[in-house]
Amino acid sequence: MDRDEVRRQRRQEYLQRKKEFKRKTWSFVIGITILFSAFLTFFVMQQETVQRTFMFPYYYREFVQRDCQDNGIDEFMVAAVIKTESNFKNNAKSHHGAVGLMQLMPETASWIAEETDDRDYSVEALSEPEKNIQYGSWYLAQLMKEFHGNKILSLAAYNAGRGNVEEWMVQNGWDYDFNDVTAIPFKETELYVKSVLRHEGIYRKLYENE
Repeated sequence: MDRDEVRRQRRQEYLQRKKEFKRKTWSFVIGITILFSAFLTFFVMQQETVQRTFMFPYYYREFVQRDCQDNGIDEFMVAAVIKTESNFKNNAKSHHGAVGLMQLMPETASWIAEETDDRDYSVEALSEPEKNIQYGSWYLAQLMKEFHGNKILSLAAYNAGRGNVEEWMVQNGWDYDFNDVTAIPFKETELYVKSVLRHEGIYRKLYENE
């Protein structure tokens, strides 16, 4: 075999090895891509499970749904209020004296008891999830009616009081189409409303299709 023939043979062997290496490389890349896609899908599914289990659980949903249906109010807004107010801790109590899941003030709860003709009301009962959600849902529904269905104004009133929100409306010329959360003059209330709206979106995404 002459030198030219040897070179040609070696050249063919080199090209064959190169072709084989490229084929194996592409097979590896495709395999990694499929594996990564499967892992990503699994991770997304697990992420939702983690969110539902640890970050955004929906305890007492039967009470929330029942009372929201009775009062004609969105269950996910109520769930978001509970998440923001107490993180679903029924024994929560603020330094201002607000009690339970929806952090109701005893004076407000006493007024709700009178308005709903509930003769079984007691301050102690506010720590019971069923009673607290019943009162909080009713109150939030009344605020939604009072503020003509404006969610931002209603949530602001739930946090800061109806009187303050009515005063802000007069002072700033707001009407019932108000939608600028950043215009709320109390920073705590602004952040509260933003938090509830964000949590509402999360709860809707996680639980709406159940």
